[in-house]
Amino acid sequence: MPVYRQNVLFEVARGIKAFLNFEAGVTRGPAPGEGDSLTLEEARKRLEDKNRQISRLEEKVREGRSSTPAGDLKPENVVWMFGTARVGSTWLGSMMDEPTGHTMWHEPLVGTLFGGFYYGRGSHRGGKHGILGGPDDKRSRAIRAFILASAHEKFPEVSGDGYLVVKEPNGSNGAPLLAQALPESRMIFLVRDPRDVVSSNLSGKSEGGWTAEAYKRGRRKGAPPPSDPQTIVRQGARKYLEFIGRSKEAFDAHEGPKILVRYEELRADTLATMKRIYSELGMKVDEAEVERAVEKHSWENIPDEKKGDGKFYRKGASGGWSEDLTPEQAKMVEEITGPLLKEFYPEKQTSRAGV
Repeated sequence: MPVYRQNVLFEVARGIKAFLNFEAGVTRGPAPGEGDSLTLEEARKRLEDKNRQISRLEEKVREGRSSTPAGDLKPENVVWMFGTARVGSTWLGSMMDEPTGHTMWHEPLVGTLFGGFYYGRGSHRGGKHGILGGPDDKRSRAIRAFILASAHEKFPEVSGDGYLVVKEPNGSNGAPLLAQALPESRMIFLVRDPRDVVSSNLSGKSEGGWTAEAYKRGRRKGAPPPSDPQTIVRQGARKYLEFIGRSKEAFDAHEGPKILVRYEELRADTLATMKRIYSELGMKVDEAEVERAVEKHSWENIPDEKKGDGKFYRKGASGGWSEDLTPEQAKMVEEITGPLLKEFYPEKQTSRAGV
């Protein structure tokens, strides 16, 4: 059964109700105070009008408008930001949240909702009985309706020419499904050297790090991260392989506006990279606002007490992994993420540990 637009169904229901009320009124005659009864010709004309109204509403449903929920958010103005954790998505998302009419949706994890199940537990359950099984187009319509309906409920102010930037690093394991559901959307694929990503992850999950403390104080639920550094490094590298790999799959297949951004180039020349992002994605933006956003969220403007080893804002630099990872750990990351490291950082694919 197609996923119908809620407002269209309400219209259909109101039309049918009005028709039934009218039909009952013709049959029983006017109620006290309603005036004279209708002539047969007037009743026929009203019945024909109602039938035409219902037919038009039914046609709306058949046209497939059900795939877009109520609201004024344009699907083409949804901007996905895929990658993985610790690639600079918070920084980039914060800058993109600043211009007038631009709003950031901070990690809804809708990609994990669908991708974690589809590529994991649900991958064995196809056909019509699997919740995400069956033809790709039907699955995409269902996911599309869910995303747009949720976005409208949470951000009703985003309409017209407004943009909704969906920062989804921790939901990028579902990137192919999300991109397929909104083929007209825009996409940013944000990557970073996997050794720096794992190094940052290790710092946060080690004793006293911001991630470890969040679990200790109950700000994060579930099992706390492992305490063994080798396990943290191995798990971090495997997550990078999965999440960046899924993001690449989505990016390669996406036919809408898209751009690949490396953290290293964003860090080296932030303003020029931001302008390139908006230009290649065809997004309307005031350059003065972009300049103010870059200045506001610069590394230098982060208070000293909020940055440093073990904190969320750690180094704001590239290549620090060579000091943070042991040769064995660096080699482990390189071996696990090899194909992606070779593609995105061919000039850096082997460290001293691998020589």
